[in-house]
Amino acid sequence: MSLAIATLGAPRIGPRRELKFALEAYWAGRLCEAELLDTAARLRAANWRDQAARGVTVIPSNDFSLYDQVLDTAALVGAVPDAYGWSGGPLSLQSYFAMARGADGGACGCGGSHAAGVAALEMTKWFDTNYHYLVPEFTAGQRFSLASTKPVDEFREAKALGIHTRPVLVGPVTFLKLGKAAGGFDPLTLLDRLLPVYVDVLKLLAAHGADWVQIDEPILATDLDDTARAALERAYGLIASAVPKLKVMLASYFGPLADNLDLALSLPAAGLHLDLVRGRADLAAIDGRVPAGKRLSLGVVDGRNVWRADLDALLDLLRPIVARRGLDHLELAPSCSLLHVPHDVEAETDLDPETRSWLAFGRQKMDELVALGKALESGPEAAAGAIAASRDVRQSRRTSPRVIRSDVRARLAAVTPAMARRKSPFAARSPVQQARFGLPAFPTTTIGSFPQTAEVRRARQAFGKGALTEAAYRDLLKAEAAACIGWQEEIGLDVLVHGEFERNDMVQYFGERLDGFAFTRHGWVQSYGSRCVRPPILYGDVARPEPMTVDWWRHAQSLTAKPVKAMLTGPVTILNWSFVRDDLPRDVVCRQIALSLRDEVADLEAAGAAMIQIDEAALREGLPIRAAERGGYLDWAVESFRLTASGVADATQIHTHMCYSEFNDIIASIAAMDADVISIECSRSKMELLAAFADFHYPNDIGPGVYDIHSPRVPPAGEMARLIRAALVRLPAERIWINPDCGLKTRGWPEVRAALVNMVAAARQLRAEAAGA
Repeated sequence: MSLAIATLGAPRIGPRRELKFALEAYWAGRLCEAELLDTAARLRAANWRDQAARGVTVIPSNDFSLYDQVLDTAALVGAVPDAYGWSGGPLSLQSYFAMARGADGGACGCGGSHAAGVAALEMTKWFDTNYHYLVPEFTAGQRFSLASTKPVDEFREAKALGIHTRPVLVGPVTFLKLGKAAGGFDPLTLLDRLLPVYVDVLKLLAAHGADWVQIDEPILATDLDDTARAALERAYGLIASAVPKLKVMLASYFGPLADNLDLALSLPAAGLHLDLVRGRADLAAIDGRVPAGKRLSLGVVDGRNVWRADLDALLDLLRPIVARRGLDHLELAPSCSLLHVPHDVEAETDLDPETRSWLAFGRQKMDELVALGKALESGPEAAAGAIAASRDVRQSRRTSPRVIRSDVRARLAAVTPAMARRKSPFAARSPVQQARFGLPAFPTTTIGSFPQTAEVRRARQAFGKGALTEAAYRDLLKAEAAACIGWQEEIGLDVLVHGEFERNDMVQYFGERLDGFAFTRHGWVQSYGSRCVRPPILYGDVARPEPMTVDWWRHAQSLTAKPVKAMLTGPVTILNWSFVRDDLPRDVVCRQIALSLRDEVADLEAAGAAMIQIDEAALREGLPIRAAERGGYLDWAVESFRLTASGVADATQIHTHMCYSEFNDIIASIAAMDADVISIECSRSKMELLAAFADFHYPNDIGPGVYDIHSPRVPPAGEMARLIRAALVRLPAERIWINPDCGLKTRGWPEVRAALVNMVAAARQLRAEAAGA
């Protein structure tokens, strides 16, 4: 029997972001529902055929999503909050997207209408990745019912093309654990109500010819309490007894099973997937403990990073396992879904050939798995070319002069603890800054970016192609910044920003100006919905050749007497939102970035910048999913931020921003960053995230976001004022700033203008209330 080659999920946005453009056209009313669904079907078919052509033998279905797989699961089981107007039966596409994006009401797509004035579901990070999922909402009286047949439909769709797939489901325990329970009860108490719907789906799949199903329970890679362990046992016991003919591949990823290994092995599933990139220790631990007949899926190729695999090392790892278990009870797979990597490195014809030779995107990772399978079945000569290329890559990376710089390493070795401390504590800095700025109560600002119009994007594209001179390009961007500054003054914002029109992406912009980074043209990955990012590839030691933002800030500040924040992306976010080199510890790489940014902060302050925002949107998402590993990460992450920010005078105000995150478990570390002002996402959670700040008595200033920029909905001023009042229950008025949840780059000007006018009105209302109190 041949060794099975599996993928747990494939990139789904399309090689040229076809899904993104179809979704945005549908939302804008330029594409009807049938056309959107046809585009999705063509992308699925192309993915299935490509995997089959490359030699993948276990091909997933239902790994595709129009927005998010957790939202798909909520739609599947009827976990639709009352606000979305669903009363049973199949869930409409309009309601699905209302859950994802919110809705003001009105037509969408082919003429369907949204429920009026409904906010989107809360959104947060999928474990420790940069992928976002929509948080399911549950009530104590929650009922579940089959509201979609998507897994069955897509299995049949592939079958009609002659491709037998293994459907993928988000596991019931992971789904409930990732959800949010109104009233604070444990969502796992709903398991017995949920499981019958899962059984219905599995029976339908079996009836249509499915023999295996992949059920993802990444919650197994986290710290589990007894309740969660019992829930897993109950869930898989019921599934095994209710659908005995359907084999389950239980998949965990993003870390080792560790203390959950015995539990995972004991569950009545026909197969178990191990992430052997992040959980290599599991392999030694399972020796002699795997029940006879259970299939092991070995996740040996990194599904979250872009470096080519060391095939020699993997063959050395795998040969003993094959010798012990034989081929029929094994399959080779990526560590996790390939959702987290781009489609195809062969499309990167502009990339330096040496750098490109080091990389493997989704398609190349499949090829690596197939090569490993051939070598294990027939000997290394069956994959001689691939093995030789892997050796060449390792040698090239070890010896390339672009990878290691002695000056960078010497500077890092000279860092002292004093370099990561401000001159005075916040209590001493704050009055100095208040005297300098003279801001009103509840000062208003934005997070940094403003909408990038079609004109700006066309100009950037023309400049990149050489069709527009640098002088003409800079003049256009300066005009955009001037108009943005003027409009902010007009509506009465207190602290302004220049709009970041020169920036393609908050990480890419800096990476392009730092040594040690490479960039792709087509290396897109999905962040959420239609939002795609092109992570830089951090391959070598990091240094800053020259200032990156000073001239743009200086121009903006010359246009106004109000303070203009200088805007930087922080070292931890640059690290976490890049594909990071795997030949150096992450903390060392982060400190290299921090020193480069420290130079930028010093140059900004010397140029006169009085407020400098250093965004750490991704600090929380890099947090290890095991509690025992978090302290070390937080120590070096906080130190890296402080190393960036701490060289300034007391009168210089340091801001930072964090995106969708749960803060309760890291609040002490956030305080230890010692930023003068932090802005955070709060509107989707209706200020619930601030509970952490109330219990901890956060000492510095804070801007809880008062409207959700990821939704096109424009909240009224009264709604924003209510959110600010909710914040006042937990925070002192003198410490509160008022701002949106995040940057405004992806929104349109009409909704941004309306929302910010309402935000300023809400601030003025609160000031009047405070003055009359």
